Amino acid sequence: MRYINEFREGDTVSDVYLCKLKNISKTKAGKTYYSLILQDKTGVIDTKIWELNNGIDNFEQMDYVRVEGTVTSFQGSLQLNVRRLRKVKEGEYMPQDYIPCSARDVGEMYKELVGYVNHIQNIYLRQLLVAFFGDKEFAKKFKEHSAAKRVHHGFLGGLLEHTLNVTKLCDYYCSQYPILNRDLLITAALCHDIGKVNELSDFPENDYTDEGQLIGHIVMGTLMVDEKIRGIQGFPVKLANELKHCILAHHGELEYGSPKKPALIEALALNFADNTDAKMESFIEALAEENRQSGEWRGYNKLFESNIRSTSGPVVK
Repeated sequence: MRYINEFREGDTVSDVYLCKLKNISKTKAGKTYYSLILQDKTGVIDTKIWELNNGIDNFEQMDYVRVEGTVTSFQGSLQLNVRRLRKVKEGEYMPQDYIPCSARDVGEMYKELVGYVNHIQNIYLRQLLVAFFGDKEFAKKFKEHSAAKRVHHGFLGGLLEHTLNVTKLCDYYCSQYPILNRDLLITAALCHDIGKVNELSDFPENDYTDEGQLIGHIVMGTLMVDEKIRGIQGFPVKLANELKHCILAHHGELEYGSPKKPALIEALALNFADNTDAKMESFIEALAEENRQSGEWRGYNKLFESNIRSTSGPVVK
């Protein structure tokens, strides 16, 4: 199979991909065309079908399709222009080729995450974490979920990988800034994105659910935590409010979706850790979109509002 991350401008493509998105649009001249997003486990590519002729079979979003076309470049990004397309049948593709996965071992990551749970000293916070991460059904969903639709960690195991990275950053902050309440911050880090298990649908769809669109993972996660807290006898009200505040404020700014801005130093630390891992992963993924030599420019990136490139690598003496 020819994977999307191997595409280069000018390539001819003839293979099967998952149609993640299908929109019917019109050109300025009023001509109808299809705008698609095709996906495999290595990524996605913007795709256009300009000529809707007999070579284009009927198909819908989330169908697996065999396409024939040419890779072009548009505004600095690769685009696939399709000439022929047909919907394929079960047995003509391997589903695992179309689900992007973490490069890290999911089992090992989860084991490391549970290690943080077991080192929480506060009995109430530890009970809360065990209620989530000790539940086999929740654990399975958490391990198989992404952290985003497209922006960062948008792959199977992505939610676990992102949560573990944020937790490790918060653990480091605690070693550098003794003022931080470690149990509170680590618990908040472990729980900050749990709402995403319901905000985003399972693979291969990995899209926003109705609940996710209407409420969002920050509020959803806070409600999930609140529900578990109500089942823990004697859970301190002040501690519950501090934890929920950290989750509500972890995007840092109201315009970024946080219902509250950080009012606790632990909430501020969580916001920094979350933003750091999200931005670093986004940059890594942007550099990996095209297999260029180190030191070559990638073009303008909307997220970073800059033309980006990798460094030239270490100096060898």
